[in-house]
Amino acid sequence: MDFADFYNLVPKIKNMPLPGQESHYKMAPLLRNKELEAINIEERNPKWAGVVSLFYPDEVKQTKLLLILRKTYNGVHSNQVGFPGGKVEISDKDIAETALRETWEEVGVSPKKIELVKRMSEIYIPPSNFMVQPFVGVSKEMLSFTMQEDEVEAIIEVSFDEFMDDNSIFEENLSTSYAKNINVPAFKLNNYTVWGATAMMLSEVKELFKPLI
Repeated sequence: MDFADFYNLVPKIKNMPLPGQESHYKMAPLLRNKELEAINIEERNPKWAGVVSLFYPDEVKQTKLLLILRKTYNGVHSNQVGFPGGKVEISDKDIAETALRETWEEVGVSPKKIELVKRMSEIYIPPSNFMVQPFVGVSKEMLSFTMQEDEVEAIIEVSFDEFMDDNSIFEENLSTSYAKNINVPAFKLNNYTVWGATAMMLSEVKELFKPLI
């Protein structure tokens, strides 16, 4: 999609109701939903994080969505595709500032270049005990990226049209924190498999834009 056409959609999404958990469930492993029903999130006192689903124009004025591949490390989100963002620090005035600060640290995009246009539905991630607040963000200019080398393995620039294409959704057999060798709904974007909480958040963003295109 031409970025000028995409940017014309932004005022419309600001006042639209959120698709909410129903859109999350479309990309959630069945066992994940069963686990969530069995736990009390408040009792777990989760940590908070903010992330940005960032859209921007490329060099030919087509709309791109930014994702990152995380480094391989000893943790539950090792070598997974996700949004730029991260955990709340004491110095952050609010969760929006967290999302912008972490995006700057991870991919080198200044908060001054990003407009957060929509606060999406929060989502709880049991394996890491994080409550994540996603935002839709837009930059009106073409971006260059500087990866935080100890956390980011690769920058993934996804075409908006590919993201919105229903053919990008499939099932893959994976081993997760919930079970071994189960079929998990996922996006295939730029040949990367995107599943779990990131896929669930992407699903809500997609459902938000779908009525407008």
